[in-house]
Amino acid sequence: MILPDEHIPTRLSLIAIGATVLDQLRQPRTVNDLWEAVRGASGVKSFHRFSLAVSFLYTLGVVDFVDEESGLLCRIPRPTNSGITPN
Repeated sequence: MILPDEHIPTRLSLIAIGATVLDQLRQPRTVNDLWEAVRGASGVKSFHRFSLAVSFLYTLGVVDFVDEESGLLCRIPRPTNSGITPN
């Protein structure tokens, strides 16, 4: 379910749905606003899949809430000094 395989097409995998969610999360948004932005995207199809993808991204440390009061979800910036030099 997380990765595509012979039974799960790429567009229905959590990794693909998570990429769709991240693409729409360029600025902090509420979960409801984010859902409205991605609900028509291929593969998302249901709030259940959407919530699984957001939970997956949260578990990976890619997204987090700005604070408890606002309810805004945001991307976590990637570290820039990882010691890995791009080609």
